[in-house]
Amino acid sequence: MSGLLSKQRIIAAPDYNRWRVPLASIAIHLCIGSVYAWSIYNPSLTRVFGVVTSAADDWNLSEVVWVFTVAIVFLGLSAAFAGKWLEKVGPRMVGVVSAVCWGGGYIIGGLGILSHQLWLLYLGYGVIGGCGLGLGYVSPVSTLIRWFPDRRGMAAGMAIMGFGGGAMIGAPLKEFFIKLFYQAPDYLGSVADLELVTQAGRRFAEIGGSLQEVVVVGAAEIRNMTLPGPEGVYLVGSGDSGVAETFFVLGLIYLAVMLIAAFSYRLPAENWKPEGWEETGEGKQNALISSNHVDIDQALKTPQFYQLWLVLCLNVTAGIGVLGVASTMMREIFGTTLPDIVDASFAATYVVMISAFNMMGRFIWASASDYIGRRNTYWIFFVLGIALYLSVPFSAQQVSVNPSVIWLIYFYAATMIIFTMYGGGFATIPAYLADIFGTRYVGGIHGRLLTAWSTAGVLGPLAITSLRQNSVNTAIEELMGSIDPAAFLRQFGAPVDQLQLLVEQNSVTIARLMEIAPAGTTDPTSGLYNSTMVLMAALLAIALVSNALMRPVATKHHMID
Repeated sequence: MSGLLSKQRIIAAPDYNRWRVPLASIAIHLCIGSVYAWSIYNPSLTRVFGVVTSAADDWNLSEVVWVFTVAIVFLGLSAAFAGKWLEKVGPRMVGVVSAVCWGGGYIIGGLGILSHQLWLLYLGYGVIGGCGLGLGYVSPVSTLIRWFPDRRGMAAGMAIMGFGGGAMIGAPLKEFFIKLFYQAPDYLGSVADLELVTQAGRRFAEIGGSLQEVVVVGAAEIRNMTLPGPEGVYLVGSGDSGVAETFFVLGLIYLAVMLIAAFSYRLPAENWKPEGWEETGEGKQNALISSNHVDIDQALKTPQFYQLWLVLCLNVTAGIGVLGVASTMMREIFGTTLPDIVDASFAATYVVMISAFNMMGRFIWASASDYIGRRNTYWIFFVLGIALYLSVPFSAQQVSVNPSVIWLIYFYAATMIIFTMYGGGFATIPAYLADIFGTRYVGGIHGRLLTAWSTAGVLGPLAITSLRQNSVNTAIEELMGSIDPAAFLRQFGAPVDQLQLLVEQNSVTIARLMEIAPAGTTDPTSGLYNSTMVLMAALLAIALVSNALMRPVATKHHMID
């Protein structure tokens, strides 16, 4: 088996068509890139027991979003290790191990959902699956840069394009399987038909002479159900959200596809060059391109490595937190003001479009960087990105005052442009590294640099969930200032002094408070992400400075052949 997977086994013949290599790279990246559609799982994972809405024992959004974070952290950590290992064993072996980790991680995560063991979901999808992400991510990058030394940006764009597009295929697949395996819980009737009791923040109904836990779905929450159903009272634990079965099926699909792709990898022979091409660093746009090479360990001693680390980290932080909650964010900002347009299906399509623009941005921006230069490309990312992030709170505020579809269109367009640059940043960085440090060890250096992705994988979701939760708490407190305590008691079966307990048990939400708020009260849901967007713009400003200070590597760090 080691011989079958060895680096020597996949050296291509002299007449091998290099355009066959991107197919295997894109196939693997389409599979692992489905991680960007994680937000599709969020609603179902937070409703494993309640199914139609969250029950008291269900995981909350902050808990499940961190599974995505752990996967990204281990992506970066495993890539840092795999970069040097890749240079030694070749992309086929790395690709096979990636397939086993990613597919197996899905299956272990599915077992965690079935048994409702959150740590098992973290271990399977987060740790093991995250290692599969990192191994699968680095395996094609240096390979394609070696095949296309004449178009480094385009090569990196092709290698990483599939990762951005993974959610475009993964999102509808996940939606399809979740709905396929979904089973609605038992419907007990409307609130008026039942005698409900509130104990320790939980809602109960008397069924067959005993109290059984229930969840209550109001008119405003029907649009968030996986499949539409009547408003009223549902029995907890009597249905199936369909998410565990989805994990099992997708794990097997990804395992099969990635194994086939890994065995399709080929490497060029040593000193191979495209016919008629000679390397040159001439031209103003190529001022940072070096014809020298820097060793992996020596690269870590240069300021350029840490400047690029900061550029990647902050660019990713600004986008990855939004990616983790994209479906939820779309529903919360526009679902309450434009409910006839923004429903669960619309939000799922939004995730697909993010993936499409993410993928296109990786190829278009990386290819464009071959002509305008890498540093100039990042100038565009950061200047335009700052303006777009700062525009999101404005559109959210406007739609809450004037629920017009024009603000939805603007938000949609702005975020799509943001995600082309988010993907473009990923695809351009390997070529940027090859320019600065040479091509010989670009795979290993790229792997080390991806620790910036691990850091961003923590900072982005932490920022967006923390700031969102602070906004939720503030919004609930402000709403309570205008709500009649008697109406609160009738709605929730408990007095106002139990508010905190009811919030913790998912019995009180902004949507349910709005049902008893005085007429004319503005729903604060659309503004839950405003503070997050301002922070993301500030991070891009810091990255802009780091990119502006980029200079060629000092000659003392160059390798001597």
